Amino acid sequence: MHLYRTHNCGEISENDENSEVKISGWVHRKRDHGSLLFVDLRDHFGLTQCVVDSSDKVFTLVESLRNESVVTITGVVKKRSKETINKNLKTGQIEVSIEDITIQSEADTLPLQVNSDEDAGEETRLRYRYLDLRRTRPHKNIILRSQIIQSIRNRMVDQGFTEFQTPILTASSPEGARDFLVPARLHPGKFYALPQAPQQFKQLVMMSGFDKYFQIAPCFRDEDSRADRSPGEFYQLDLEMSFVEQGDVFAAVEPVIKGIFEQFSGKKIDPIFTHISYAESILKYGNDKPDLRIPIEISDVTDIFRGSDFTIFAKNIENGAVVRAIPGPKCGSRAVADRMNSWAQSEGAPGLGYIIYSSEEAKGPVAKALGQDKSNLIKSKLNLNDGDAVFFACASEKDASALAGRARVRIGTEQNLIDKSIFKFCWIVDFPMFEKDEITGKIEFSHNPFSMPQGGMEALNTQDPLEIKAWQYDLVCNGIELSSGAIRNHLPEVMYRAFDIAGYGPQVVEEKFPAMINAFKFGAPPHGGIAPGIDRIVMLIADEPNIREVILFPMNGKAEDLMMSAPSPVEDKQLNELHIRKARIQSKNWQKDTKQ
Repeated sequence: MHLYRTHNCGEISENDENSEVKISGWVHRKRDHGSLLFVDLRDHFGLTQCVVDSSDKVFTLVESLRNESVVTITGVVKKRSKETINKNLKTGQIEVSIEDITIQSEADTLPLQVNSDEDAGEETRLRYRYLDLRRTRPHKNIILRSQIIQSIRNRMVDQGFTEFQTPILTASSPEGARDFLVPARLHPGKFYALPQAPQQFKQLVMMSGFDKYFQIAPCFRDEDSRADRSPGEFYQLDLEMSFVEQGDVFAAVEPVIKGIFEQFSGKKIDPIFTHISYAESILKYGNDKPDLRIPIEISDVTDIFRGSDFTIFAKNIENGAVVRAIPGPKCGSRAVADRMNSWAQSEGAPGLGYIIYSSEEAKGPVAKALGQDKSNLIKSKLNLNDGDAVFFACASEKDASALAGRARVRIGTEQNLIDKSIFKFCWIVDFPMFEKDEITGKIEFSHNPFSMPQGGMEALNTQDPLEIKAWQYDLVCNGIELSSGAIRNHLPEVMYRAFDIAGYGPQVVEEKFPAMINAFKFGAPPHGGIAPGIDRIVMLIADEPNIREVILFPMNGKAEDLMMSAPSPVEDKQLNELHIRKARIQSKNWQKDTKQ
């Protein structure tokens, strides 16, 4: 018989009745029923109930076991009586009568309970992540992640994509986030950077003559944590294709994304990937990540308020403000209106104007000043009914859109308008190529600097930079951005000109992107790609609110690995080898420290 097991803890069945088996695993739970002691033994595959009688020689040893001790049990498989069958357990028809037990490893007192669904708190869970991962939900999430990645790989290969691995140590480049830098021991004063994304490499793969590339790529960005973004590192399905237009990329990606959501989520999948222009998304949804499950669309009603007797809005409009109207289905009460107004103030806005509609008349301060005719015009424009309300955000176009977008989500959530049984996808397209910095007035790239402008070189030379659209696109699901992508520029003259508009001369292009600009000069194919985020995909499918729940060993919100105590100080010897000298960092309390 094998030293540790003849079966795993999830496969013993009625067919094994009266057979001698050996199983190994962790003591999940013990239950003392007087003369009988039950032990639930757990491994990666499942759980098996074992039982020992108080008269048996091993009873005392079993009784002394702590939860999470690792043991090997030898025993005979017995059928459970009808009244004790556990239909929720794969092995619920049987139990193992313990004949012998070997302790492989004893567990100390546990800092968190593995056999409980109750979370122990983030710090404890992350510090003892190896214990946390023994729990059912985290364990299933990580298995799900693995299965999703394998399914993605299979689907990509089936479409003729070839998997490559691009470098991890590379050059620092200005791609929007902070780089993680690695000192180069052999080159004093110089640094490698961990890639924020394989952007340049995957484009160079296309220029190397390959046709379809993909990888499950690690990306490294020194940025802050949030619920849908892990600090430090994340993974994405990185792909690139030669000789393609925007629609070809969509046609390659949609079956993969739709397929894995159908395979693993258990929810409905809207088969239509709606195309929405960036400008339309900002207007109707207040952002470029719309949750299409919310049946509310924002409208521009600036003209209705222009020159009206509602003087607060009218004067703001004269100074360049706009008014966005957010429908409030079933929100037609003063209590709801006051609650929304207070919420807006908590968001840093002066408040939200509102009109309440009833069978009698439009009500509220805005309706009183605006008049019944214009109030009813808004009601008609937004397809509102009696018992509904409408809320108004009046500010600069950027601020009004942002507030209206958040209000739309809040109304959808509070009024239970969100259908949580479905995934709805959309492509946000026609992003602006450039944008103006509100503080400096400088023209900057708004998305990806390597994208092809719509209209090519002619657009760059003849159009207002702020009017130029790019072949850029985002894939969004239920209000979460899954990925960004673009049809790339592949012409050196277009790259020089685009960077020139953003204030960077040819020398900057050649210094920061030498491989890219030189490769363009030796025959580059038209190409494009995208990079859906693995972590966010798994988070959505697993229905988890925080991305850390689907990452094997995540960091906390401060980008600290509590389990491995990283980041950590290093020895002076190591710094000397890297030609790095410590700088004295002055304490914020230096005066107090000096006096002491």
